[in-house]
Amino acid sequence: MQKRDFYEVLGVSRNASQEEIKKAYRKFAVKYHPDKNPNDPEAEKKFKECAEAYEVLRDPDKRQRYDRFGHEGMRSSDFGGFRDVEDIFSAFGDIFGGSFGGTIFEEVFSGGRGRSGRSRSYTGTAGSDLKIRLKLTLEEIARGTKKKLKINKYVSCSTCSGSGASSSDGYRRCEYCSGSGEIRQVSRSVFGQFVNITPCANCGGSGKILSSPCKACDGEGREQKEATVEISVPAGVLEGQYLTLRNQGNAGRRGGPAGDLLVVIEEEHHEKFIRRGDDIVFDLLVSYPTAVMGGDVEVPTLNGRARMKIDPGTPSGRILRMRGKGIQHLNGGGRGDQLVRINVWVPKKVSAKEKELIRELDKQQNIHPKESDQSANKSFFEKIKDVFN
Repeated sequence: MQKRDFYEVLGVSRNASQEEIKKAYRKFAVKYHPDKNPNDPEAEKKFKECAEAYEVLRDPDKRQRYDRFGHEGMRSSDFGGFRDVEDIFSAFGDIFGGSFGGTIFEEVFSGGRGRSGRSRSYTGTAGSDLKIRLKLTLEEIARGTKKKLKINKYVSCSTCSGSGASSSDGYRRCEYCSGSGEIRQVSRSVFGQFVNITPCANCGGSGKILSSPCKACDGEGREQKEATVEISVPAGVLEGQYLTLRNQGNAGRRGGPAGDLLVVIEEEHHEKFIRRGDDIVFDLLVSYPTAVMGGDVEVPTLNGRARMKIDPGTPSGRILRMRGKGIQHLNGGGRGDQLVRINVWVPKKVSAKEKELIRELDKQQNIHPKESDQSANKSFFEKIKDVFN
């Protein structure tokens, strides 16, 4: 497959300055970095493509040759491209924090070792993430809460403190890399010396080999135990949202960094309230006399109980709003409202005296609806819209 033009890859003009080329490479390298695109072959391909373009255009001699002969001119030079991502890490500085200054031989990604050959502080691999589900009541969601949960996970071995070794001298220096954690290959050409630095395959880039494993964890550096985790849940969270607790997942092998703990929010069913965003809806039953003549009633809220005034002539289905009695907004000031939906209660059983009073009331003119009252009455769906106004 024919390679794309290097200037096109970095999105710069052919007369771009070195600073513009450097800036363009940084942007694309961050975008397609393997840490941001795990297990994405297409992103890795673009990451390599950008690195190859930058490798040529950052060097005045190579850039001049490329401008004259294109990709064919690179075949006769010491530029052979990159075999894998590790080659790029060894060639260029850390795009998230490393320097883009200096020569290509001095720029090394900070994920493992530096130019001086310092090895990582651990010899193992990173731990995996954990995911748990946390059920919360509507009251807990409304005000925020703290929870202590017990979970089973890998923790650092208490016997070897996570090293995986039975003693302080349980590791020996790797004989392949002499403890540096990296293998250097030097090649020479008419354009100068090229140094290719790769992690040592024998020790995994740590510079150390485990010779005396810990008996308690068989050299793993971790053990499975029940651990208590405290979680602070902000007010206003929604069903399906999750909280990320950094480094609270499974511990890594032999001192490797721990994974994260993902806490997925689940909202428990409430017997009295229905949630609508940060508002809550409550269905209130009132007697016929209260609906006709009005009065004060007591209604439950998320924080206890409150008094509410019912105006005379309040029909069934009317929505009354209690400001600030809903759920606190997530990461912001203010609260939602409590919406009270009026329902006139009709008793199933009445006494003989009550029947007599109802028959007498039925004879009164204002008790029965008129045709104009029917046309003015809102439909059920129109009433529902009032809940969200």
